[in-house]
Amino acid sequence: MNSLKNRVQLIGHLGMNPEVRTLDSGKKMAKFSLATNDYYKNAKGEKVEETEWHNIIAWNKTAELVEMFLQKGKEVAVEGKLTTRSWDDEKGNKRYITEVVCNEILFLGNKD
Repeated sequence: MNSLKNRVQLIGHLGMNPEVRTLDSGKKMAKFSLATNDYYKNAKGEKVEETEWHNIIAWNKTAELVEMFLQKGKEVAVEGKLTTRSWDDEKGNKRYITEVVCNEILFLGNKD
C-alpha cells in the first residue's frame, strides 16, 4: 500500500507545446498542461462536459521524450505524484501551484 500514498494517473490532451529547459546542473525539465474531460448529466438531463487543467513536470529522460514526441493536442497518459510549491510574487503575495511530477508517460492517439 505504500506505493499508493501519492500516485496520480491522468489521460488527456496537451494544452500547449511543452516548454523544455536544460538547467545549469545539466538536468532537462519539461513543463506542459494537460486537459482531462469529465462528462455528466445536469438536473435538466443535458450532457455536460467539464475540462480540468493539470500542470505536468517531467525530468531527465522523460523530459527528452516529451521534447521529441509531444506537441499541443497530443493525447497522453501520465503517472506521477502531486507536489505543491510556493513563492512570493513581485507584490509580496504568497502564491501556490500544484503540479504532477511525471514518472512515466505513455503516448496515445494517432501516430503522425
